[in-house]
Amino acid sequence: MSSLEKADRLRALRAEAFAGGGEDKIRKQHEKGKLTARERIDLLLDDESFEEFDMLVTHRSTSFGLDKQRIPGDGVVTGYGTIDGRQVYVFSHDFTVLGGSLSETFAEKILKIMDMAAMNGAPLIGLNDSGGARIQEGIESLAGYGKIFLKNVLYSGVIPQISAILGPCAGGAVYSPAITDFTIMVKDTSYMFVTGPTVVKAVTGENVTKEQLGGPAIHSKRSGVCSLVCDDEEEAILLIRKLISYIPQNNMEDPIRVPCLDPPDRKELWLDEFVPDNPNKPYEMRRVIEAITDNGEYLEIQRSYAPNIIVAFARMNGRSVGLVANQPSYLAGVLDNDASIKAARFVRFCDAFNIPVVTLVDVPGFMPGTAQEYAGIIRNGAKLLFAYAEATVPKITVIIRKAYGGAYDVMSSKHIRADINYAWPTAEIAVMGPDGAVEIIFRRDIDEAKDPDGRKRELVEQYRERFANPYDAASRGYLDDVIIPSNTRFRVIKALEMLAGKRQVIPPKKHGNIPL
Repeated sequence: MSSLEKADRLRALRAEAFAGGGEDKIRKQHEKGKLTARERIDLLLDDESFEEFDMLVTHRSTSFGLDKQRIPGDGVVTGYGTIDGRQVYVFSHDFTVLGGSLSETFAEKILKIMDMAAMNGAPLIGLNDSGGARIQEGIESLAGYGKIFLKNVLYSGVIPQISAILGPCAGGAVYSPAITDFTIMVKDTSYMFVTGPTVVKAVTGENVTKEQLGGPAIHSKRSGVCSLVCDDEEEAILLIRKLISYIPQNNMEDPIRVPCLDPPDRKELWLDEFVPDNPNKPYEMRRVIEAITDNGEYLEIQRSYAPNIIVAFARMNGRSVGLVANQPSYLAGVLDNDASIKAARFVRFCDAFNIPVVTLVDVPGFMPGTAQEYAGIIRNGAKLLFAYAEATVPKITVIIRKAYGGAYDVMSSKHIRADINYAWPTAEIAVMGPDGAVEIIFRRDIDEAKDPDGRKRELVEQYRERFANPYDAASRGYLDDVIIPSNTRFRVIKALEMLAGKRQVIPPKKHGNIPL
């Protein structure tokens, strides 16, 4: 065979790999509103930056006629490229090839990319669109999943791991995305579940659709599995690019600092009168976030899940920060089971990747009631406490209004190693709200008064004046300062600059035992 013939053979094999399952299956993929594996990579990465590995790999199976279905690449495209000039590693399932099912060689390709990402300290992005394990391969496909799960765990907290669910994700396939840091889903085309509707019907008798069982609405609002929901694949992939911009390459680096044209000393004077005089009246915490962040921009994670707490990435004078904020406009910003878990995982991610945490507090306490207690509010609230206490990144807290009881301690108080604690003049720091406190302390006094309601109002006002303010905490050094609200952006930025060189360690250990 001549050199030209050898080159032609290579070109033919590459063309076969690029064709995937063929024009008919590619057309069906497009008809479902889905891109192909390579189209997704082209959209995700910078132009002409993708370098592919293992394009010519084929499976080794001969059972059930698979020896007649060998397509170069074997259903997954793997390689590396750049996003805004920063190196990332990516694998993209090709649903047109045997339904994107995972085989032994399919897994080996992904494992190679995972190892290279960890070795070179760069984010790993998985574009998932797979029918699950390749049934014809039996134990080998299950072993492949197990090995991928192991790498997900070992590299957790070492490199950022992001999963986009762009089609089906069922059975064992769901656990890899669940281990990764962020999971993005697309309306109408993506779903995740351990057992599908057919098995559910057979075992439990329930009639349920794929969407009802594991669609984006379920996982973004009820289970909390999904971090971000998008209208289409293009939006999902662009969101990955945006998410990556806030995150460092690995756990040994800091997030990149970008040029900022928004003045650090910008004041929003309306903040000085923003908090309602009525302590029971809600307000929108996102307006505070917009007021203090660069250009009012932020990327909120899990927006629909546990909306009584907000977690988001933003920048302050070009520095990437993680924001945790109680939301008074939903359940008064109370901490419940879901909110505690949501915030705890976000804080731990920020700590793993050297992203400072800014906490905005307006919390009346933990949600009371048997439903919360039975669901483990003690254990789940302790997760948030644990996450804040063990975090060694810069931690800055601003108490906007209420900070009552144990929730005050948990929300990054000075007592669990927050670095800088500020409060607005509207802050109320106390064991509990004035009404409840007076009911307990002065019960007999109120009962014996000629005008019980009037006496209670008088005592409530006295209690609020004495305890429900920031000055008692400030006098004891538990607050570093009481600040003017309109100056919050400047004060937080100055604190971030002061803490830029922070070095703090925890006692030597294998790992802590967070109350899972």
